[in-house]
Amino acid sequence: MSTATVTVDTAVPPVPLSRVIRVEFRKMFDTRSGFWLLLGIGIVALLATIGVIVFAPDANLTYGAFGTAIGVPFALLLPIVAILSVTGEWSQRTGLITFTLLPNRGQVILAKALTAVLVGIGSMIFSFAVGAVGNVVGAAINGVDARWDVSISDMLYIILANVLGLLIGFMLGVLIRNSAGAIVGYVVYSFVIPLIFGALAAFQGWFERLQPWIDFNNAQAPLFEGGVSGEQWAQIGTSGLIWFVIPMSIGVWVVLRSEVK
Repeated sequence: MSTATVTVDTAVPPVPLSRVIRVEFRKMFDTRSGFWLLLGIGIVALLATIGVIVFAPDANLTYGAFGTAIGVPFALLLPIVAILSVTGEWSQRTGLITFTLLPNRGQVILAKALTAVLVGIGSMIFSFAVGAVGNVVGAAINGVDARWDVSISDMLYIILANVLGLLIGFMLGVLIRNSAGAIVGYVVYSFVIPLIFGALAAFQGWFERLQPWIDFNNAQAPLFEGGVSGEQWAQIGTSGLIWFVIPMSIGVWVVLRSEVK
């Protein structure tokens, strides 16, 4: 009776993160939901620009008006893009294949997060470009001078605010791992919880002072207004620890240890 010896090649280099990011980026466009959602972002930007040109009075025809019209739907759609980038592994049952080909689940989650952030930043830059074209075209059509009331620093703050919102969606995707459940969770986070916190702040003075420190939505408001003080950065960090860092850590811990079927 003979026994065979199997030699395992341990010298094979690990898969570089850049390659995993490229794969995750391609996967975001491969699914019908991801493709149409990203295409919808471009369509929404175009429709919002046309709407401002057609309906906004001359006095309000500024670059900031175009940015606001485009930015509001972007703030809602980008977190959904991040959610679908994560939950697709479970809702489409591709997680077993993904984690078999690349057992390092932490690297996969990191690649998904970086890909979502890159798509979010690229989408925001695209929205600024569309808004700039709309501002020039709208001013020419209405016979007024183009007004540029948004600075580069304002743009960077707005990009940061949208990336934070996108990361909240990503966190919910990792934590819940179900597309519908994560989207509902984001709606609750974005609309229901701010109403509850706002009502408490209106009737309870002690909570009004506490709200910026525990309400991540409220703490991010200065980013859209341009200029953030040191205390406001601390409020963003404290509330972000509660609403993003801790839940994200729990979600990643569960993903790294759960059975994928």
